[in-house]
Amino acid sequence: MLYLVPTPIGNLEDITYRAVRILKEVDLILAEDTRTSGKLLQHFGIDTPLRSHHMHNEHKQVPGLVQQMEQGTSMALISDAGTPGISDPGFLLTRACIAAGIEVNCLPGATAFVPALVVSGLPCDRFVFEGFLPPKKGRNTRLSKLAEEERTMVFYESPHRLLKTLTQLGEFFGESRTVSVSRELSKKFEETIRGTIAEVIAHFENHPPKGELVLVLEGKK
Repeated sequence: MLYLVPTPIGNLEDITYRAVRILKEVDLILAEDTRTSGKLLQHFGIDTPLRSHHMHNEHKQVPGLVQQMEQGTSMALISDAGTPGISDPGFLLTRACIAAGIEVNCLPGATAFVPALVVSGLPCDRFVFEGFLPPKKGRNTRLSKLAEEERTMVFYESPHRLLKTLTQLGEFFGESRTVSVSRELSKKFEETIRGTIAEVIAHFENHPPKGELVLVLEGKK
């Protein structure tokens, strides 16, 4: 059995009772960063064995992990924050388990783009999640294709690349397009800045961003 277990994106109170129980009951926890996850597990008194499982070693580990689960070992996969598989490791192991006939169970829980989308003030009945844009190769091609997208678009971005991304969004979508940028979701300094792309660029030029960011962009009218 493989459990995909969401972990808090900031506020530790956002973990579920069920998540804590599963993490205590499984035989092994696979973590994106054992140091980060170790602090979380210690906070909730979870002493289940922990193993590193991230984008740099997952291809090599997956066959062995599947074999262990076939032999009866139960595992939980967690990322540093949020839901595994959403811009974090998880897809490869999930696919391999399904192919091997191993039951996969994903718990509901925290993921950053949902609260950012809901508080953006933009339509959220239909949307497209893009995660991180390609850093270099294919970036302009992707933005060109999205220029005709009518649904609300959701992106993840890092603080040091935010202004560059907003500037490019202005070039491809027009600076009058509405955008919402949320940062530090569920944390003490959580904030959401809304306005046209030009207005939001001006804000972050005067207030350099910190923390993880979610951009929500208005679709083409």
